[in-house]
Amino acid sequence: MSKSIQTVGIIGSGTMGNGIAQACATNGIQVVMVDINQSAVDKGLATVAGSLDRLIKKEKITAADKDAALALIKGSTNYDELKGAQLVIETATENEALKIKILQQLDGLLGDDVIVATNTSSISITKLAAATKRSDRFIGMHFFNPVPMMALVEIIRGLQTSDATHDAVKALAERLGKSPITVKNAPGFVVNRILVPMINEAFFVLAEGLATPEDIDAGMKLGTNQPIGPLALADMIGLDVCLAVMNVYMAEFNDSKYRPAPLLKEMVAAGWLGRKAGRGVYSY
Repeated sequence: MSKSIQTVGIIGSGTMGNGIAQACATNGIQVVMVDINQSAVDKGLATVAGSLDRLIKKEKITAADKDAALALIKGSTNYDELKGAQLVIETATENEALKIKILQQLDGLLGDDVIVATNTSSISITKLAAATKRSDRFIGMHFFNPVPMMALVEIIRGLQTSDATHDAVKALAERLGKSPITVKNAPGFVVNRILVPMINEAFFVLAEGLATPEDIDAGMKLGTNQPIGPLALADMIGLDVCLAVMNVYMAEFNDSKYRPAPLLKEMVAAGWLGRKAGRGVYSY
């Protein structure tokens, strides 16, 4: 097991990938960010630069800090560039077959002591670990969006994950200024397991006409100190995503408490998916 992690490889330069790259680079860790084509890589690097510019405007960092961080991030379309990393984090889209393909590709490429983490929010860590040749050095590292701002990282142990792997990844999360929590593998892990059924319940409340959307959201914001109400949050996440998560819980736990709210299903069927569609619970 590597004593300390100096270089982190990241697969995927989208929202999560470039956010993790920024968090690593601003804390002095070398990053290799790999994606399938150069335009995706360039877009990821540009996003980091823009994010750092906003921090300069807010006087959180200096221009020199920005230059130092960007100098630590190498963008590439070549997987071979990942060979120097002690940890590789996979942030590809939530597609099990795609993730397994990437993980098996990494097996042939990386040294035996390299840790591989996945940023999945829904796929079984145990199942992904079983598809690799390094199941004891495989772990879930679920960052929250926007990564540079959000302090939480869920560190998810598969059945096979070793203590040494867990401890190395936890230490890295702390070096990034994050506050990690350790979670066993189960659908939705901890945060989404509690959050999405709460959102679903808000749709039951709305359908029953107990209060207006505005009052439901105001009640939860003011009464439970949440920065955004559950219905507005559903619009932000995407109603289709919320429904898909509830369907996974229903299938995996086979417990009626996870049944999706009929109103949620109806709105998804109408194409009212939230902000991205211009209309969800609210109009945008």
